[in-house]
Amino acid sequence: MLILVVGLAIFFAVHCVRLFIPDWRKMVVTKAGLMSWRVRFGMLSLLSIGFIFMGYGQARLAPVWLWFPPVFMPHITSLIMFVALFFFCSAVVPKTTLRRVTGYPLYLAVKLWAFAHLLSNGNLADVLLFGSFLIWAIASYAVFRRRDRKAGVKAEESNIRFDLIALGFTFVSWFAIVLFFHKAVIGVSPLV
Repeated sequence: MLILVVGLAIFFAVHCVRLFIPDWRKMVVTKAGLMSWRVRFGMLSLLSIGFIFMGYGQARLAPVWLWFPPVFMPHITSLIMFVALFFFCSAVVPKTTLRRVTGYPLYLAVKLWAFAHLLSNGNLADVLLFGSFLIWAIASYAVFRRRDRKAGVKAEESNIRFDLIALGFTFVSWFAIVLFFHKAVIGVSPLV
């Protein structure tokens, strides 16, 4: 469990810099250069994700159960995950309506992902992992939307064609995850 907590601490320390010190990135890029910033940020992110995977895998070997979700909950989680994947794809594909309306669909995707997984997983490691991501996504979304409104940031134009591309990616990725990747990477089928 300690490795999971260390991984989460590193991940959120790196990814909360813009929340608490918005101009720090700009200062580091000015001093050391953009490539240096990206390498450091990327290495710390990869290190933290490695710790999270390793710690979560170890914690699942000796779970501390807080509750036992009902047997139908994985099906509800899968439906919520479809919506989360649509938000994710809308964040990746430019000029989508969700990006124009919400500003930060990636944070909304993380919120839905974390909430859905909290519904269908009831051990302590799950609460630490998904609960911390849920809190981070809520805080990040609120802070960045408030900053955008204060700065008068205008929404980009959207096009239905890009929404359809995002929807197509959503279907492909959802089926790939449900039918193959979740079981291959995590070891659990999402529809069991």
